[in-house]
Amino acid sequence: MAETPFPGDADPSTRYLPIADHGLIGDLRSIALVGTNGTIDWYCCPAFDSPSVFAAVLDAERGGCFELAAALPARTKQFYFPDTNVLITRFFTEDGVGEVQDFMPVTGEDSAEVGRHRLIRRVVCVRGTVPFRALVAPRFGYGLDPHTVGTADGVVLFESADRSLALTSTVSVECDDRDVRADFKLAEGETAVFALDQVDGDIAPRGCARAEAEREFNATVAYWRGWLRQSHYRGRWREMVHRSALTLKLLTYAPTGAIVAAPTTSLPEQPGGERNWDYRYVWVRDAAFCVYALLRLGFSGEAEAFMRFVTTHVSPGCSDGSGPLQVMYGIDGRTELPERELPHLEGHQGSAPVRVGNAAADQLQLDIYGALIDSIYLYDKWAQPISSGQWDDVCHLVGWVCDHWDQPDEGVWETRGGREDFLYSRLMCWVAVERAIRLANRRGLPADLSRWQEARDTIYRRIMDRGWSGSRGAFVQHEGGDVLDASSLMMPLAKFIAPTDPKWLSTLDALTEDLVSDSLVYRYDPQASPDGLRGDEGTFSICSFWYVEALVRAGRLDEARLAFEKMLTYANHLGLYAEEIGRTGEQQGNFPQAFTHLSLISAAFNLDRALG
Repeated sequence: MAETPFPGDADPSTRYLPIADHGLIGDLRSIALVGTNGTIDWYCCPAFDSPSVFAAVLDAERGGCFELAAALPARTKQFYFPDTNVLITRFFTEDGVGEVQDFMPVTGEDSAEVGRHRLIRRVVCVRGTVPFRALVAPRFGYGLDPHTVGTADGVVLFESADRSLALTSTVSVECDDRDVRADFKLAEGETAVFALDQVDGDIAPRGCARAEAEREFNATVAYWRGWLRQSHYRGRWREMVHRSALTLKLLTYAPTGAIVAAPTTSLPEQPGGERNWDYRYVWVRDAAFCVYALLRLGFSGEAEAFMRFVTTHVSPGCSDGSGPLQVMYGIDGRTELPERELPHLEGHQGSAPVRVGNAAADQLQLDIYGALIDSIYLYDKWAQPISSGQWDDVCHLVGWVCDHWDQPDEGVWETRGGREDFLYSRLMCWVAVERAIRLANRRGLPADLSRWQEARDTIYRRIMDRGWSGSRGAFVQHEGGDVLDASSLMMPLAKFIAPTDPKWLSTLDALTEDLVSDSLVYRYDPQASPDGLRGDEGTFSICSFWYVEALVRAGRLDEARLAFEKMLTYANHLGLYAEEIGRTGEQQGNFPQAFTHLSLISAAFNLDRALG
């Protein structure tokens, strides 16, 4: 991987695989993105939000990568081993067919091997003969930390100041001062194994022979299939729903139960633009919605783990009722997530800046109260009753909402153009209070119901009076404006308004006219409603699935099914989605996006039920 003067002479778009041309593997602590060309070009070790080891997806020259591919021109196909997160990249050459089987063994918290974070790449020739080449070129610390390469007892050791990785291989390799290369040929039935481990004082380098790789492969397949068997979903779109569930599970950080919004940073919402954010954290909103989606399918263990995260990390910050909830947390529960730029990285296809950390952690986003309390309500209803301590936390949250719902905030889309009285924030404050009232009544729990009911009704009247625009015949983005916003699609989904209410049907028609493009839905028009950032963006995939649900609930089933089926065509070859879809159908934004996959599950579930 030769160095070239930054940012390079070649057109950036030709030096990067499209975002959609990737699959992912993971061990419930971190993930690796594997391109259809067999290259791992994103991997952070040992955790989702650790500095990268491979980041060629953000800088083809400086980021680092792990190439493993046929050494001849080849067609490639990529697929998952059925019902697992084991990824197969197959190479079709003139002389034979070979494949790379990529996986990360899932290790229990009590295992002595939990710190190894092993990444296994097993190469198999399935027909004829195929020559392969490999290049292992780590660039630690987002490409800033120098490292050395040494060999001992058949192990290659990459060492930087903060991280050491050991590479073992069943084929011979050659080292230079930074990288490792290998060229080898396999005949039909032959295999080769590469294993990359984190090593430190407690975890020593250890080889991965062919027999061990076979055992690890079988164990990993068994783990994912065993997990997926918990699913209750038997509907029409089983393959897509289960792939979304497997993806959401991959975005779970097992040690704490945290669920990240996406496992990547700074993949652009617009190629060449500045809308590039770090999503490797726990958004209270996103994670709470994930709990809803997983509970729908029967995965109560993940919901329970997230509730533990809330009790341990979120609740202590609000139990005294003195301040608002933080928008997001680190996967370990930390609250400080300072945002900074990495100017030495050119960004995906030249889209700068590359950012790590996220300043939105300091924003006020009132809607997260509704998402969180709704998830607690559903957990209590579908999984197991919440504890008395958790109910005390809910009461503190609702008390704060009753006192503070009537203020502007940055809103669900985390705008950087100033605070507004956003309708969606009011809506979800209503949800927070309304779900708490339901929970109190169903369980007979103590609550200041008269105060809560007064606040609920006041918020309702405020939305109906000031969120409705008679001139637009629709509910609008914020009070005092006339811009439409796709977040209003949540109004019937949250049971705020009847899905056949005339005001809602008028809003649905207006949204269809203004924000829907062949079933794909834009969040809002940034030209009509400036958000503090330059450039445009693609359609927002969670909104497209919300649109499907809104059509379902309005009884427009033919439209809903067509819109849903169209959305499925925009998935990548593995059934994965980024955050947005560009004008020509390309995936944009961080990848894969939890928000998109959880909304796919919800839309499929409700459409199935309506179709009977």
